[in-house]
Amino acid sequence: MYIKANRESFLAGNYRAMGLFIGLCYDLKADYLKAGFSASEVMEFDDEETIIGLETALLQLGHQVERVGNGRELVRRLTKGDRWDLVFNIAEGLKGRSREAQVPAVCELFTQPYTFSDPLTCALTLDKALAKRVVRDRGLPTAPFEVVNTTAEAASVSLPMPLFLKPMAEGSSKGVTGRSLVKEREELVNAYQALHELFQQPILVETFLPGREVTVGIIGNGSNSRVVGVMEVIFTGQVEAFAYTTLNKDEYLERVSYRLLIDPEPLAAQARQLALDAYHTLGCRDAARVDLRCDVSGVLQFMELNPLPGLHHVRSDLPIMGRLGGMTYTEIIAQIVESAWQRYKC
Repeated sequence: MYIKANRESFLAGNYRAMGLFIGLCYDLKADYLKAGFSASEVMEFDDEETIIGLETALLQLGHQVERVGNGRELVRRLTKGDRWDLVFNIAEGLKGRSREAQVPAVCELFTQPYTFSDPLTCALTLDKALAKRVVRDRGLPTAPFEVVNTTAEAASVSLPMPLFLKPMAEGSSKGVTGRSLVKEREELVNAYQALHELFQQPILVETFLPGREVTVGIIGNGSNSRVVGVMEVIFTGQVEAFAYTTLNKDEYLERVSYRLLIDPEPLAAQARQLALDAYHTLGCRDAARVDLRCDVSGVLQFMELNPLPGLHHVRSDLPIMGRLGGMTYTEIIAQIVESAWQRYKC
């Protein structure tokens, strides 16, 4: 009765007054560590603090919130007949290059409304090479690259030095370390072998982009999509100052500073347009974060897009740029929920 009444109320335009029944779907890092997974395997997953922060924001907005858990638990609950007005999905999935598509696919199978992008976009964007191909075919700038599957292919890469290596289908900067930047061709095979042995997947080899790095947060759908902020990532130390590595993200208070780029700075307008073009080209919904970096000539290039942007209320990039621009974490969550519901209302 609650779900039916809530849905009818929303369709009548009154959802802000009543609130929604929202199920939180996530992969909790502590659960997997207890099950024997390594810290590296669960690096992308969320901690309890993130879930509490999201839960608190939704409650403050007047929604009823229920923790669902990971994708397997979601399947169990949906099969049993449970439903929610909306599943707020931040689950990354555990295995495979389509793992971020698993929860969206399950939701669609059971006709369960959910936040963020559909299975196709979630799978496409996790595969960095496929995403770059789609962006490139759209005519948007992205660094030249090759996908390397074997030692022989690594030895025959035709791109000029320096190069940048990273696993093809990982998030949270997994595999992006001090060894990712290769300046001499003699280093290339060893760097490839180290990454391939660790991640057991193809390695993306790109022309290194030495310029300024920005990340752009976007919320909304279609013509209603808007940029939350264009945030420059500035490395304050000399260690791993060439990229937004795992270490830099973990120790961001000591290693990184952030500032919003605003008009009339030309890079701000360029970044907004390129990020929005990539967002629409890759079929994103509700919210995403787009990472860009300048080449040697100062021209912005698409690097990658995250359709499930981190939502830790303090340290994730989207909340940080919102905070710098005067937008609270709760306001960000409110706009994501509203964007999702507007899709189902239509």
